[in-house]
Amino acid sequence: MPAFTIKAPADFDLPRDACSYGYFLLAPNHWDPASSTLWRVMATGGGRAALLAVRQRGPGAPLRVTTGATLRPQDRARVEAGLVRMLRLDESAERIAAFHAADPRFKASGRGRLFRSPSLHEDIVKTVTSCNVTWPSTVTMNERLCEVFGVRCAVGESWAAHAFPEAARLAKASPAALRARCRVGYRDTRLVELSKLMCTSARHGGIDGAWLEDPGTPDQAVFDRLIELPGIGPYAAANIMQLLGRYGRLPLDTESVRHGRAVLGMKGTAASIMKRVHRHFAPFGEHAFRSYWFELWEWYESRHGAASTWERSKVARLFTAAALNKSGASHG
Repeated sequence: MPAFTIKAPADFDLPRDACSYGYFLLAPNHWDPASSTLWRVMATGGGRAALLAVRQRGPGAPLRVTTGATLRPQDRARVEAGLVRMLRLDESAERIAAFHAADPRFKASGRGRLFRSPSLHEDIVKTVTSCNVTWPSTVTMNERLCEVFGVRCAVGESWAAHAFPEAARLAKASPAALRARCRVGYRDTRLVELSKLMCTSARHGGIDGAWLEDPGTPDQAVFDRLIELPGIGPYAAANIMQLLGRYGRLPLDTESVRHGRAVLGMKGTAASIMKRVHRHFAPFGEHAFRSYWFELWEWYESRHGAASTWERSKVARLFTAAALNKSGASHG
């Protein structure tokens, strides 16, 4: 099968760094623990999509990307850019070292990179579909969005897979169709509006992705712009910021409260614990979210095994604090 390679940072470890954030469990991503392969259908533009299999022989080795068909040069460039963003291959060794200097607990394991999506639009949609809902519902929403609105990619004679829907496709969708066919509930109109803004120039009030992604744009300016968007509250804005590589804010929710109680030994009301969790991680400054997240992620793994061993069909719909607590009780 056609294949190409992408140079990886010397410290990059595909099983660790791909399986570092819950979005690796959301369609169209699929991690195969048996072969340590990241599978994904990725839209390449013009109504086309490619099935990708990403592998690595060992930490620091180049990534080998196998494709279902030979890609045109422009399609390969788009795929490569998407993978670089998704796996944060362009995050500098200096910034990872700065995180380890701020929080030495994760230096030995090498944790530092957090999995995300190939595009800002997908990150925004996945953030919206993960707010005020259980994880199994988030899984279902993303599966349905891909199946109903994503570009179809023939995988074999008997089955096909779908890419994540591009902004232009969702911008033309009917909110009623999103609600009925993708089970997104009240998010229907918001997802359409956000997709339309992604397709609108910044001069006309659209989302300026380049400006948001630019490290030179101040964090506060990014937060202020995100909070203006339909359906984006403080939690969602903070989560999108960490997906943009801006780790200074914490998107705190009920899981943060559980973490404060179970791991940090905090007591009190949910509101008071959220404030204390925020203060607890504030000393890590611009790396606060990474310190918080990897502490939380290691707690999950202590009860459910290394994330790189998780099978989506078995784990994704059980990825809740209650289920993981039960897992810890039965397997610990």
